[in-house]
Amino acid sequence: MIAGILEPDSGEISIDGLNALDPKTRGRVGYCPQEPIVYDDLTGLENMMFYAGLHGLSGGHVKQRCRKLLDQMGLGEYASRKVKTYSGGMKKRLSFAITLIGDPELLLLDEPTTGMDPRIRRSVWESILRIKEEGKTIILATHYMEEADELSDRVAIMDLGKIVAEGSPEDLKNRYGPKAVIDVELSKPATDPEAVIEEVKPYASEGRVMYRNGELRVHVDDPDVVAPKIVSELVGMGIGLKTLKITTPTLEDVFLRLTGRRLIEG
Repeated sequence: MIAGILEPDSGEISIDGLNALDPKTRGRVGYCPQEPIVYDDLTGLENMMFYAGLHGLSGGHVKQRCRKLLDQMGLGEYASRKVKTYSGGMKKRLSFAITLIGDPELLLLDEPTTGMDPRIRRSVWESILRIKEEGKTIILATHYMEEADELSDRVAIMDLGKIVAEGSPEDLKNRYGPKAVIDVELSKPATDPEAVIEEVKPYASEGRVMYRNGELRVHVDDPDVVAPKIVSELVGMGIGLKTLKITTPTLEDVFLRLTGRRLIEG
């Protein structure tokens, strides 16, 4: 609805005082959908030029801008290849580049880095931060809490379609995060993860213990007191430890506390 694609059932969305459905407003908004809308039988550059034409842009300088945007997304060497040969992550990067063609003032990015490997994701983050430094406004929907923490000035956490908390990343972690977190990497995956969780729970703040892929994450109030006790319990169960780290809370810890579930649980 912010992009002006759907009309709201009630109420109104305004951007700088103008209705979001106003054609003048639409030209100031760039929307990158979760599923890339690109044409497989066109090359990356041809896709860019096609969308540039929809913005009313043409000429040699436009092609130069399209190539520059493809370079920024790490797609320069693939510009002349048909998109049908692109991986899912490459199509996502192409979709993001297309969003930037019209030099929008407001960007709506829906899961822009889903399906990308960590190195490419970091590269896209750098592009988003550059755009942010240009004074543009970015609304980003993401399931990657690290991404939200890294890129956002303000975060709204949603659960079942409703906003349950909002604020700066640091503010949210201070208000809703645990005092500390203990991360334990086991020497091998637990044969009975539930038993491990139950054994450690008494030492956790509000009983919050997560287990995933041979790693325990425990919310605690006093890590210096609790850490030795957790080690003792695990050793008593015959479980070896590779590493134990005391860390600060993340936005995922905040999400867990507010919703009672991890993001990967849906």
